[in-house]
Amino acid sequence: MPYEILDHVADAGVRGIGRTVDEAFAEAARGTFALMGDLDRIEPKTAVTLEVEADSLESLLVEWLGELLRERDVQGMLFSRFETRITARGQRWHLIGQAWGEPIDRRRHRLGVEVKAATYAGVRVKPTHDGWMAQCVVDL
Repeated sequence: MPYEILDHVADAGVRGIGRTVDEAFAEAARGTFALMGDLDRIEPKTAVTLEVEADSLESLLVEWLGELLRERDVQGMLFSRFETRITARGQRWHLIGQAWGEPIDRRRHRLGVEVKAATYAGVRVKPTHDGWMAQCVVDL
């Protein structure tokens, strides 16, 4: 499934598109990390499991991307492959996700821009006629 990089005045937008909301979230993550590096050069050697919870799908998307960026900063890793499992728990949404990647190697990875944070600007998660779309603006 695809992701798109959206035009934005100062930052960048990412949009994940998938048959399911899980795929849309995974593609939004791929779009975010595509801004930071060439995904084809990031080998999915190490898996990291993440868990986030929020009161809406929009907040869950921002939390998911934020947690991935935290892992990038703490572990010094770039990721290229993602999977999520999203479930409703009462009035809240819960996501268990995995990201596969490797430590940043400036000699081998083609680095792009630094994504500082996922924001609530332009955040939307909704079903489409052929699947789901998940998007937000990321702070560069």
